Amino acid sequence: MSNPPFGFSNSDDPDREENTGGQSGQDRDKNSGGSGDFGFGVGGSPSGGFDQGGFDPAALGQMLTQFGQMLSGMGSSMASGEQSGPVNYDLAKKIARQQIGSVAPITQGNSEAIAEATRLAELWLDAATTLPAGASKTLAWTPNDWIDNTLDTWKRLCDPVAEKVSGMWVQGLPEEARQMAGPMLGMMNQMGGLAFGSQLGQALGQLSKEVLTSTDIGLPLGPTGTGALLPAAVGRFSKGLEQPDREILVFLAAREAAYQRLYSHVPWLRQRLLATVEEYARGITMDFSAIEEMAKGLDPSALGDPSQLENILQQGAFEPQTTPEQKQALERLETLLALIEGWVEVVVAFALNDRLPGVGALSETLRRRRATGGPAEQTFATLVGLELRPRKVREAAQLWNRLTSDSTIDSRDSVWAHPDLLPDSSDLDNPDTFVDRVLGKGADGGNFDNPMEQLEATLARERAEEAERSGENPDDEPQS
Repeated sequence: MSNPPFGFSNSDDPDREENTGGQSGQDRDKNSGGSGDFGFGVGGSPSGGFDQGGFDPAALGQMLTQFGQMLSGMGSSMASGEQSGPVNYDLAKKIARQQIGSVAPITQGNSEAIAEATRLAELWLDAATTLPAGASKTLAWTPNDWIDNTLDTWKRLCDPVAEKVSGMWVQGLPEEARQMAGPMLGMMNQMGGLAFGSQLGQALGQLSKEVLTSTDIGLPLGPTGTGALLPAAVGRFSKGLEQPDREILVFLAAREAAYQRLYSHVPWLRQRLLATVEEYARGITMDFSAIEEMAKGLDPSALGDPSQLENILQQGAFEPQTTPEQKQALERLETLLALIEGWVEVVVAFALNDRLPGVGALSETLRRRRATGGPAEQTFATLVGLELRPRKVREAAQLWNRLTSDSTIDSRDSVWAHPDLLPDSSDLDNPDTFVDRVLGKGADGGNFDNPMEQLEATLARERAEEAERSGENPDDEPQS
């Protein structure tokens, strides 16, 4: 299989190499510490067992230890009669902590520096957006803190995909094959949850050492109203940059605070993002004809052999198929993430440009970090099956910039009043049309001083278009 059974990406994506400096997926895995099947790393990554130099005994020992944990967890779970669900999160958390290793505790100096940087950032952001402060507190987190505080959100993101992938191929088996498998299917579900938990643990353990803030990948992973920066990762990120460490800290604190304002005061936004991921998962399908063909020669005894089971799961018959519905969900998700990221860029630049001269360079550094498929993007692609590359962040930032300069901050921020007011992917390609519509210069006019009135006009226009297609008169009263 080209990707792990838990989480997969679109290998035929024509934009795949565009934002990765021409690297192939295989090369990118080598450079990024990507995970292999069942969470066992391959390809010379830090979690891998083999590299171009040959056999690595230490990595092999790690792989065997993880496999032993899987089997041990499966035995305990089966003995207790408990169901671990599509992902064994207890195992995931244990492996993540092992991956992190020992961490230095948060010092008082780190906490005070983050609190001071956040206070300053919030003060400057007040003049850059109409949205008030969204975080009641901003903390300094260790990687372990990040795991503890984001795991609930990861459960919501991962469960829909894991449930689909782990259950769909069983549903596709002929009834005769299912009867032959019998009780082994329960064991296979247990092993699937453990395998997914192992992979999740490795990925989150790696990602926890890379993320700079709680919103670093654009999603609200932490608890509502709580902002966070990770001092150890911020220190590594600052090395080699020309800006002073304190300015970098204020810049990152401002980005975290801007995200928190948006997610706290746009009540539908968090739910819309997570629901789009779930929508993507619901569209997962598999080639049942290939599964049925493979099942004809299936030896039921192979289902009791873990090595044979892994071979079965790695066969191409279990590769999820990309559907048109998934592509549409992915486009909506990428557009929404680009709009969020672009808005944060514009607001932070407006707030800090006259105060921190290196804001432009830092913004470009983070943009390239996202575009080249850093650890955050690759981990999310592995865990959830989506490559979250907000490819149109630059276009989104240009749209928000133009809307700010041609109108007011109030008009710009009022676009977030309702999801139907937001630009779509075509608007990012042609931002002038959207801005003119907001400002009332378009053919259909506009009134963003009253966003709900604009929404009603949009809905009326859509009803009229639908009625025209169906040959009805939209002004006709319905007959009783």
